[in-house]
Amino acid sequence: MNHFSSFKLSQAQITDPFWGRYLELVRTKVLPYQWEALNDRIPGAEPSYCMYNFKAAAGLIKGGHKGPVFQDSDFGKWVEAVGYVLSGKRDPLLEKTADEAIDIVCAAQRPDGYLNTYYTLTDLNKRWTNLMDHHELYCLGHLLEGAIAYYEATGKNKFLNAMIRYTDLVEKNFGPEPEKLKGYPGHPELELALIKLYRITLNERYLYLAQFFIDRRGQAPLYFEEETRKHGNGNGWSGSHSFHYYQAGMPVRELPDARGHAVRMVYLLCGMAGVAGETGDTSLMDACERLWKNITGRQMYITGAVGSLPHGEAFSFDYDLPNDTIYGETCAAIGLIFFARALLEAAPLEAAPLEAAPLERAPGSCYADVMERALYNAVLSGMSLDGNRFFYVNPLEVWPRACERDFSKNHVKIERQKWFGCACCPPNLARLLASLAHYAFTSSFDGSLLMHLFIGGEFIHKTGGDAVISVKTRYPWEGTVAVAISPEKPVKFRYAFRIPSWCETYGVTLNGEAVSPGVDRGYAFLTREWKKGDVIEITFDMPVRVNEANPAVRENAGKIALSRGPIVYCLEEADNGPNLHLLYLPSGSEFKTEFKENLLGGVETITADALVLRNDWPEDALYRKASPPVYNPKTITWIPYYAWANRGKGEMRVWMNRLLNS
Repeated sequence: MNHFSSFKLSQAQITDPFWGRYLELVRTKVLPYQWEALNDRIPGAEPSYCMYNFKAAAGLIKGGHKGPVFQDSDFGKWVEAVGYVLSGKRDPLLEKTADEAIDIVCAAQRPDGYLNTYYTLTDLNKRWTNLMDHHELYCLGHLLEGAIAYYEATGKNKFLNAMIRYTDLVEKNFGPEPEKLKGYPGHPELELALIKLYRITLNERYLYLAQFFIDRRGQAPLYFEEETRKHGNGNGWSGSHSFHYYQAGMPVRELPDARGHAVRMVYLLCGMAGVAGETGDTSLMDACERLWKNITGRQMYITGAVGSLPHGEAFSFDYDLPNDTIYGETCAAIGLIFFARALLEAAPLEAAPLEAAPLERAPGSCYADVMERALYNAVLSGMSLDGNRFFYVNPLEVWPRACERDFSKNHVKIERQKWFGCACCPPNLARLLASLAHYAFTSSFDGSLLMHLFIGGEFIHKTGGDAVISVKTRYPWEGTVAVAISPEKPVKFRYAFRIPSWCETYGVTLNGEAVSPGVDRGYAFLTREWKKGDVIEITFDMPVRVNEANPAVRENAGKIALSRGPIVYCLEEADNGPNLHLLYLPSGSEFKTEFKENLLGGVETITADALVLRNDWPEDALYRKASPPVYNPKTITWIPYYAWANRGKGEMRVWMNRLLNS
């Protein structure tokens, strides 16, 4: 059993100035827009064919399967996001749309419970013959997660019952028993859904099935090799990533580092952490922690993006973090957040002493630190500020001419797109934002409450009666977080809040009096009998931070990047003109910050006096004898990275040249 559990969305009401806008945007703009996209009604956008395929499979229209084999999954993510939205705020029109869509999807289900439009519309006799590439079990995972979220929000079980029938069919056909298939998903995802299904049904068959899929991956004889030989399937990755692309190159407990398709990797790790937390499997948890350290310590961008290699959308090798050819798929950052949350729920957190203790950042807060970094940067950058344009790839450096004419960079877009033929990222982003309250707190069985993210709103902590936790803050722009605790009756429990890794100094008051909390694993603790009217105020110092990369990251040698609080900043041509590569920041530069309400939805900007390398070269001179460089002064402006590309085409870079004063 996991040590900690996340709040249910019914226990939370987010009123945060920053995140509240995004949640309302998801409800009123993003989900309606994505519903139009799933029905191929966005002019000029790549068609989805998602709902077309369900209608055809249900016999409501005539036609064959269109689009990629995994399009069923987009509906699963969309309806999951709808469920999360409805958990926080009733929306009769959105619920009616979802009910009608569920009727269509359920009508496509076969009598034995099978539900996959690709094989229903092509050849049902070939189902489960290409688990490696055809995403049947992946699609089931997303549909099942959507069904669970919608049931928990509305109490309507039609979709959930349909997906349980399908899951039971899979469980009858896959497992360790001699008569069953020994296969597993080519793209991990069903494992996550099975853990969720186990938690709402307490039916151990679903937990054991998730455990089976994880334990069988990479075991000899390799299932995907046998499947390929038996059915004549191809493997486009045999000469490069090989079976590591599918996270099946070796048993998961033996993986020394993260490799292969990045989204598959972090989804698999999320499932591994969930199973380890529920079963107490220490070797599986050891593998999770080893791979977490490799990803976040050697293969993660400063924005929280992961997956640097365009070929295979994959991890490459330690410290290989190119800024302009990065893949950095939005889904990979989202999956990293899922993994972080799974570790927060599974990893034990020892009780801290009540007296003051020195600040020690040991494993614990590191999970939420990365969760916050990815959320505010690599995830938010995947969607435009108006919610109807999306990035699949999230670069840290863009030169439009290179993106348009250099084939090695044509995966990097300089403007967000209306939709994608492979549209996994937009609905994935919607479901994460809609479920944000899941990530803010976890509670333990001893009644302790841990605050991971600093989000304004009201949260119900159930410990000896309901205790309302009211949070007010202007985070991430300001570092003050006020927490009012109002229990129904006086109740003793331990309240903890994360000390962000970017924070060097902070202060805490309790009912106006300065206090020194105990600290354990990066969390500050206060334990007392809480009474109505108790208020904790936390103040994190939030200066501009100048960051450098490990020298092993060759692309960033001699460069710096700015951040403030959880926000990573970038330079954009709209503020600084072209040729950003000629800008240098002298050491010791002074920074000015200013909140601009009418810029990019309201952002804190950073300005400083910098230098620009003078370019007095004639256009036809490519080389000359070296001479001392000449710099001209220039005041430059940084904006939050997540907000770039909302003002037209132009250059952008996160890392800039550093000039060390002699």
